[in-house]
Amino acid sequence: MASLRHRPAMPAEAQGEPLAGEPLAREPLARAPLAGAAPVAARPAAGRGLAAGLPYLAVSVCLFGGIWPVTKAALAEATPLWFAVNRAGLAALASALLLTLLRRLRWPERHDLVSIAGIGLLQLGAFFALTHLALEWVPAGRTAILANVTVFWLIPLSVWLLGDRVSRRQWLAVLVGLLGVLVLMRPWDLLGQGLGALPGYAMLLVASLCWSLAILVTRRFPPQRPVLELLPWCFAVGTALLLPLALWREPGGGIGPGAWPHAAFVGAVAAPIGTWATVEAGRRLSGIMASVGFLAVPALGVALSNLWLGERLGWDVLAGGLLIGASVLCAARG
Repeated sequence: MASLRHRPAMPAEAQGEPLAGEPLAREPLARAPLAGAAPVAARPAAGRGLAAGLPYLAVSVCLFGGIWPVTKAALAEATPLWFAVNRAGLAALASALLLTLLRRLRWPERHDLVSIAGIGLLQLGAFFALTHLALEWVPAGRTAILANVTVFWLIPLSVWLLGDRVSRRQWLAVLVGLLGVLVLMRPWDLLGQGLGALPGYAMLLVASLCWSLAILVTRRFPPQRPVLELLPWCFAVGTALLLPLALWREPGGGIGPGAWPHAAFVGAVAAPIGTWATVEAGRRLSGIMASVGFLAVPALGVALSNLWLGERLGWDVLAGGLLIGASVLCAARG
């Protein structure tokens, strides 16, 4: 019994407790695989994330690239904020009906409320309001450009807040993409507009910041349930933000009969499916790949605006689109 009483205590490290004075020496070893994993081990995981995110990115680009000329055409018989209210409200109803048919409509869990608030307030409410109001000052093609240039905000914020690392090739992709955006913007034409269009451009830059923050929220606090099941609640939050704003700013506004086909497509199809694809792409792709990939939205938006609305089609559209396409490929290989 004495031998049992005087038996040496189990070493602290064997009990899972750090020895005194050791945390500084042991902590970097525990975190080393995350901070500096060998390239050979990191590539398969990155490749899986890229393969999982690109299909969602493609859906997002197709729907949101095509939504701007549709919206611009609809605003001939609709006021911007009421069109945005319809977009969010109809998307909430459509997604809720779909989930009801699938028997997947449920009340949100507590741990998903942060994601719902981030998507509903930032990506849907604030983004919808700012971009629809900006169409009063800015052509549809340029609206599609600036509203989707999250690269201004998402990359520095991802590096600062989430610790993302950006390679030299990816920085090159950013520069090439921004050059394409600059060509599409045609800044030499803006000089002749004076200061009258500045409110619209400022709204679009703030809108892209709101979208970037929503992406960061869903990456930092990923939802536990599928994003599809959260869409009705996200769009309901967005509608709750937009409705009072529309009543205040556009008390006599609304949607005319000729705009309802556009409103139905945007609200019931493009908004819910496009938002779902955008959120999933933002969660699965790195900040650099998501922000550069979303630059394809304005390229498609400008091209469709030229074809549908008769906005000028020239060398700038072709050159800008090619530069943005090259930047996406460069980022994907980075």
